[in-house]
Amino acid sequence: MAASKRGEVVPRPPKKIEYEVRFATADARRGWQDLVATVRNAMADCWDFLTRAPLKTTPTNYRLKGELGTITRAGVTHERWQHKPTLEGGARVWFFVEGRTVWLEHVHTSHPNETK
Repeated sequence: MAASKRGEVVPRPPKKIEYEVRFATADARRGWQDLVATVRNAMADCWDFLTRAPLKTTPTNYRLKGELGTITRAGVTHERWQHKPTLEGGARVWFFVEGRTVWLEHVHTSHPNETK
């Protein structure tokens, strides 16, 4: 184990039943960082939801429909989901789940044109 540095952030250990959240794209990372900078509490709640119940259908979390409803990665097709971090804002997080991993594919800071 590497030596710790003073002031280093202690990462929260995930529970065995939780999902791991990972970036599928560099654009998703940038969008996530932008949203954390503007709606930090909502994004913390978003992260909590995605680690606990990403496949639960709610008014703010649901499968996308039509052509946007699936995504193929490495020859495997997955259902594409959308999460709204806030009820009043246009931000959207598009993701798919593979095993116990939630892959953030797109993190839109405003309502994406594809779903208008």
